Amino acid sequence: MTVQDTTTSTSETEELSSHVSADAVWRLPVTVCRITGFLGGRTSATLLERAVAAAGGGLTPSTVDGNKVIPAVRRSRSGDFAAPELLAAIDEVLEAVEHTLGVSCRDTEPSYGLNVHNDGDFYGVHQDTDGVGYASDRLLTFVYYLHGTPRPFRGGALRVFDVALPLGSDRVGTWEDRTWRDWEPEHDSIVFFRPTAWHEVREVGCPSGRPEDSRFAVNGWLCRRSDSAVERHG
Repeated sequence: MTVQDTTTSTSETEELSSHVSADAVWRLPVTVCRITGFLGGRTSATLLERAVAAAGGGLTPSTVDGNKVIPAVRRSRSGDFAAPELLAAIDEVLEAVEHTLGVSCRDTEPSYGLNVHNDGDFYGVHQDTDGVGYASDRLLTFVYYLHGTPRPFRGGALRVFDVALPLGSDRVGTWEDRTWRDWEPEHDSIVFFRPTAWHEVREVGCPSGRPEDSRFAVNGWLCRRSDSAVERHG
C-alpha cells in the first residue's frame, strides 16, 4: 500500500510539471498606428516649406531628460514649430487611434516641436515616459514625417521594440530577447504609439549635408492636463 501510494504521487507530480522550457520568452508586438498621405500634397508641401525655413536657423541641439545635450545618446536639432493643420487632422482620427491602442486621451493637451536629422544624426533607444515618474503626463506619442522628393537621405527609420517577457520567474528579460519592427519616415505619414514603448531613430545618412535635405519630423505627445507646470522631457 505504501509503495502504491508513492508511485501514484510521483506520477501525479510528473503530470503537473510544466513541459515548457524555462528559457521560453513571450514576444509581444507593440502596436503602432500608421497613416500615409495624412494631410495631402498641398498641406504637406506647406509644412515642409515651413520646416525647411526653420532648419535654416533658430534650431538648437536636441536634448534628453529635459535639458541635457548628450551627443552619444541623441544627435539632431530641435525647435518650436507651429502646425495647427496637423493638430486638427490628429483630432479627426484620434478616436480610432485611442480604440486601436487602448488609451484614452480625454482632457489632454498637445506638446510638440520640430526635430531635424541630418548626416550622422540619430536618437538611441529610449522611452518617452516610464509611465510612473518620468514624463508621466504623456499618454500618446505621435510623429509626423516630412522630406523632399525623391527622399534626399537614407536611413532614419523609427525602430519600435517588442515587449520580451520570460515565461520563467527565475530570470529577467534582456535586450537580446527583443525583436523589433522598423517604420520608414515616409513623407506625409504619421505614426502613433504608446510613449512607454522602447524605440529609437536609426542613423541618418545625408551626403549633401544641406538643411533642406534633412529628415524632418514633427514629434509630440498628447499630455494629461495639469494645474501645475509640468516639465516636457526630450
